[in-house]
Amino acid sequence: MAAQRARAELLVENLANAETTRTPEGGPYRRKDVIFAEDPSVGSFSSELNSALGSNVSGVAVNQVIVDDREPDRRYLPGHPDADKDGYVSFPKINPAEDMVDLMGASRNYEANVAAISAVKDMIQKSLDLFR
Repeated sequence: MAAQRARAELLVENLANAETTRTPEGGPYRRKDVIFAEDPSVGSFSSELNSALGSNVSGVAVNQVIVDDREPDRRYLPGHPDADKDGYVSFPKINPAEDMVDLMGASRNYEANVAAISAVKDMIQKSLDLFR
């Protein structure tokens, strides 16, 4: 869940900065994305599940955040304050439609994790009810 939340936060940051032409680092905003990696240390529940099932269950964590290093899009806007001597302004290379689709995927993955946790919680509650 934490990995999908981190991905969603970066996607929202990308969308919010899709037209940012000036950053403190200089130049336009650079698109960011996450790289996931297997995380065997998911928590105490996973160790219990591993021992009960006899399998190796692992989770996912953010391994690194990558920054897009492609050349920015250049648009001819001679009146813009960030225009170069030829009248071109560098804009981030961000496709809002692509980032919205990625954001919907991250949201659905997060919701699937919440549903799985709720199902486990309900099963545990029903098991406790049986012992009453």
